[in-house]
Amino acid sequence: MPKKKLIGIVTSDKMQKTVVVTVERMTEHPKYKRRYKVHKKYKAHDEDKTYKTGDKVAIEETAPISKDKRWKVISKIS
Repeated sequence: MPKKKLIGIVTSDKMQKTVVVTVERMTEHPKYKRRYKVHKKYKAHDEDKTYKTGDKVAIEETAPISKDKRWKVISKIS
C-alpha cells in the first residue's frame, strides 16, 4: 500500500528535529453545498533542521517516531 503524501506550510520549527506543518483542504457542506477550507496540523520529522517557518513542504506518512509524530518531511516545494 502506498504511503500518503500531503503538501503544507511549516508553521513552527521551534522543536528539535520536528516541524509543525499545516495542511489546508477544501470540503463541501453536506446540506448547503458550500465549499470551505479546513486546516489540520501535523508534526513531521526533520532530522537536520533544514526547514523554516513559511516553507512549503511535502510530508509523507511513516511508522510512529514518537507519541505525536507519524510523518516525515520529504522535500521543499518552491
